Amino acid sequence: MDGVKVVTGAAATVLLWALGSSVPALADTIEAALVRAYQNNPQLNAQRAQVRATDENVPQALSGYRPKVSVTASAGYQYGDALSNFGTPIDFHGATPPTSVGATATQTLYNGGQTGNKTRAAESQVSGAREGLRVLEQSVLLSAATVYMDELRDAAIVEVNKSNVRVLDQTLKQTQDRFNVGEVTRTDVAQSEAQLAAGKTQLLAAQATLTTTQANFRRIIGNEPVSLQPGSPVDRYLPGALPAAVELSLIENPNVTAAMYGIDVQFLQVKVNEGALLPTVSLQASVLQQYQTNITSPRTFAAQALAQLSVPVYQGGAEYSLIRQSKENLTQQRLVLEQTRDQTRANTVTAWGQLVAGKAQVASAQSQVTASEIALNGVREEAKAGQRTTLDVLNAQQALVNARVALVTAQHDRVVASYSVLSAVGRLSPQVMHLNTTTYDPSVHYHQVRDSWFGVRTPDGH
Repeated sequence: MDGVKVVTGAAATVLLWALGSSVPALADTIEAALVRAYQNNPQLNAQRAQVRATDENVPQALSGYRPKVSVTASAGYQYGDALSNFGTPIDFHGATPPTSVGATATQTLYNGGQTGNKTRAAESQVSGAREGLRVLEQSVLLSAATVYMDELRDAAIVEVNKSNVRVLDQTLKQTQDRFNVGEVTRTDVAQSEAQLAAGKTQLLAAQATLTTTQANFRRIIGNEPVSLQPGSPVDRYLPGALPAAVELSLIENPNVTAAMYGIDVQFLQVKVNEGALLPTVSLQASVLQQYQTNITSPRTFAAQALAQLSVPVYQGGAEYSLIRQSKENLTQQRLVLEQTRDQTRANTVTAWGQLVAGKAQVASAQSQVTASEIALNGVREEAKAGQRTTLDVLNAQQALVNARVALVTAQHDRVVASYSVLSAVGRLSPQVMHLNTTTYDPSVHYHQVRDSWFGVRTPDGH
């Protein structure tokens, strides 16, 4: 029975975080799991593709600065019959194959600043999309860290319950032996049987929970959990106090910065809609070469260059409605920013409180385990002397199991809380944690497509 007790104690402390100890070469670590999630998580890769799609808004807006050129050509069949009254009457009739080739180039010179404001709005949309990507990166990394610790916790709880079942099975055998020699009653045997059945039920529930966690581990990180090493808190990357954490979160949290870029987009959209009320000036040049347009003209050529001024007077009122609508959207986005700041502040305070509580809970749970082990040993010795009943031993054994599960849970919560605080302040990233991976740089694709004048292939070859 003592040997079983040692195994249970080892299982209960399996989640203790590593403090500079060496890790076997083939063991999986929480840092390696975060790297795999960062590189391979399909949700994250899909968001990166969405950011690349948003990059294209900038060259689309910049196209307003560039000329528009079109080429036209036509060919067909035409029959004509004409009579000239100049001088001697001449009758023309017959068929001609009219053809023409032309080109037109249009350059907008001024459109009320709409192109410039659309470009700046598109750039703000790109910046906002990058912050949205940071939000998802933090979410994926936090989920990866959480499910890694979930796997450790649930595996440890399964081991605790397996050891508990072995202990209860031995206890039942010893109780039956004592019943056979008349030391205890049938009630003691029934109590041992009931406690063993309850222990098996707890084991089955723990195994079911572990199976679910393993499925989530595969979904988020991308592989089955094998030889997981203890996870470490990331306190070294956190601010030293709660006020500093709150201040940092209001500056670096990507939800806040994304909302700020959203204000820029809505403000510039107001300017774009107001530009629709201003004149538009454009320059147009065209050439046209025609052949056999009619019976009397075998060939004609024309070229022209025009400056055009368009002044909107009234367009049904839609332009004014768009301006009012965009102003309301701007007001809404400003309120969204305030709401986001309040939520970020609350999340940071909550996460910090959980971290502080987690530290205290680990120490308390460790003391509880130590005291429960001493109590169980004492109850067993007293039971041998007839001062305690079998039920007292079973209750003490269950109290120890509960204490070990509480310790495992507290250790899990302690590590997860540190990652939650790091995410709340906006610093849960491969760069801050020095993860061994190449970080995704969204600006690379942006600069590849920003000044593209033509082409349908994306930079990655699609």
